[in-house]
Amino acid sequence: MTAQITSTGTTTTLQNNGNTYISVDTNDVVTMNQASLNGGQLGGRRNIVINGEMKVAQRSASVAGLGAATGYFTLDRYRMDIGAASAGRYTMAQIADGPAGFANCLKLTTTTADTSIAAGEKLTITTKFEGQDLQQLQKGTATAKQVTVSFYVKGNANATYTCELQDVDNTRSISQAFAVTTAWNRIELTFAADTSDPLDDDNASSLVLKFWLHGGTTYSGGTFVSNTWKDTVNNTIMAESHTSIFDATSRTFFITGVQMETGSVATPFESRSYAEELTLCQRYYQETRAGWSGDSTDNEFYRAHYQLPVTMRAAPTITWADVNIAGFDGDYASESGTANGGAVRRQANATSNARIYTANGVFVAEL
Repeated sequence: MTAQITSTGTTTTLQNNGNTYISVDTNDVVTMNQASLNGGQLGGRRNIVINGEMKVAQRSASVAGLGAATGYFTLDRYRMDIGAASAGRYTMAQIADGPAGFANCLKLTTTTADTSIAAGEKLTITTKFEGQDLQQLQKGTATAKQVTVSFYVKGNANATYTCELQDVDNTRSISQAFAVTTAWNRIELTFAADTSDPLDDDNASSLVLKFWLHGGTTYSGGTFVSNTWKDTVNNTIMAESHTSIFDATSRTFFITGVQMETGSVATPFESRSYAEELTLCQRYYQETRAGWSGDSTDNEFYRAHYQLPVTMRAAPTITWADVNIAGFDGDYASESGTANGGAVRRQANATSNARIYTANGVFVAEL
């Protein structure tokens, strides 16, 4: 149900999803329902998706030759998942394109086609959510909420792909097909409420939003039922009319403005500042270029402390790039040590003094 203005007797009201937000009577007395404004779909932060505007790409703006492995490659919070090995290859990039109001998008370009699709092949764009950030969905209760996913897409030609919500905690899923044309269009998909199986209230992955762009019969050989929650059966995830992004080297896929919110209405996209979006992304991945210095003898250890700018989801894995540091006084020693499993460089000026330099520290706590 969309927002409606109705008149009953002497009162005119603005309603959305059955909630009354504002009412005006014939004496021009305005009454605002604060509980509905703050607690309904129009109040508070609406978009559960992080980096929906494709603003943040800490790892790289573009990576070519992808398709042989699963992982995070360019835009933050968007993981590329594959199944069985495929001959298909693609480039993933953040580019300056989008509908009005959007400066960037995620673009996939097929560089090697694969028209002989093995059963277990797949390619999905996924973004994962912590269970503790999803309790407002009330999943697994009698008052479970509908969820609306909206996004802007286009391609080089017409295509049909599949959008899936996967409940990782309870091995359940729900899917809907969507169409792509050569022009930017906003897709709005409202997913049914699920009164079965609540999501865990923790920092682990509980729900995954997936965009299926390629898949074999392992994922499409059964009967596809749109917008119905069910225990996950792999061969019913993808629509039968599904397009493969690997069907030709001319195939492209663009997406931006990804939003997921409670309720049955796709509200206007909630834009956030770059600084806020970056901070949200750094909970899962962050890089730093930092250097520390201090006194040490050859037989002692020098310990350096680095304060992460954002508390991460979990204790991160840490790697350090091994790089030469130029432009410092004193003799530069090429000997290396180890720290957190990575490499460090040491500049030795004297037996009682050493400097430790690190560069491109990478901290990862992805779901």
